[in-house]
Amino acid sequence: MQATTFRAVLASAAAAVAACFSQLAVPVAVLLLVMLVDYGTGIAKAVVTKTLCSRVGISGILKKIANLAVVAVGLVTDYVIAEAAQTLGVDMTVRFAVGLLVTFWLIVNELISILENVSELGVPLPTFLQKLAERLKITLEKKGDK
Repeated sequence: MQATTFRAVLASAAAAVAACFSQLAVPVAVLLLVMLVDYGTGIAKAVVTKTLCSRVGISGILKKIANLAVVAVGLVTDYVIAEAAQTLGVDMTVRFAVGLLVTFWLIVNELISILENVSELGVPLPTFLQKLAERLKITLEKKGDK
């Protein structure tokens, strides 16, 4: 019975968050997915290169949690900006700009890491794919600077 209650509470919380942050729901879900894939490919690389270490694995998990904290900081920043704008009577049509920018930047970083891990596993990668991921990162950083 406790497991059912926990699942119901978790599902309700997830639905509430998705409703509040509908623009961010898909990007954050994609971020979580690429984080899992990156972690999996990192473990595979460590197994193949015989460098598997629980401390490194835990460090990787903590880094992913910290990345999610950075997304949360972006969301709070968006909230503060929106509240300040509303107080000043400015109508904001764009919501979650900082949160989205941070989320997409982290997605691109995870994709680059996945490509690096897969490459070290010996999988041949097209050169354009690595260049494309690097270019996306640069473009996002330039947008963030503006």
